[in-house]
Amino acid sequence: MSSVILYYVHPGHQHSHSNTQMQRAVSGVSDIDMVDLYAEYPRFNINIDKEQQRLLDHDVVVLQFPVFWYSGPSLLKEWIDLVLEYGFAYGKDGDSLKGKKLMLAVTAGGSRQAYSADGYQHFELRTFLTPFEQTATLCKMEFITPYVLYNSLHFEDSQRIEQHANGFVSLIKALRDDHLNIASASTLDTIGFEDLPGLTGENE
Repeated sequence: MSSVILYYVHPGHQHSHSNTQMQRAVSGVSDIDMVDLYAEYPRFNINIDKEQQRLLDHDVVVLQFPVFWYSGPSLLKEWIDLVLEYGFAYGKDGDSLKGKKLMLAVTAGGSRQAYSADGYQHFELRTFLTPFEQTATLCKMEFITPYVLYNSLHFEDSQRIEQHANGFVSLIKALRDDHLNIASASTLDTIGFEDLPGLTGENE
């Protein structure tokens, strides 16, 4: 088994629909640690030593957040800037995270088609997430294909959001139990709940 820590980063948690449903679903998963960054650091006074120890204590780091203006929420950027410091996460003697895994679980308001060369966003969603992928590379971590819910603002599609939340549970369990086929996942640009059976062996 792998030790998994899930960071939930949502400044508008009380107004969220899909992310809160994902959180409720995954809260029942045993043997993982969960951190709500905005609840823990409402004034952005991040405890660097505490956060670095959390990273040292876990094999897999999952960042769950909504995509805001083609990136993550501001507290997540602050957390990365302060916690992944030189000499710890990168640079001379900075290999503390080497061999660990990083995965994103994000929600996007636009459709999959919108995030394409022909769509109104002009680029695939993975392109906007490149800074996170390069951060993992610089820290000598393994970046896993992101788990994505497109059209997350379509609240009326409750069945799809429920399927995505249940898929998130399956994903977290697979990461914990080392059952996620990361090599197969790497052939995909993003992962949806419909991809998980083939990546976790649940359909075998």
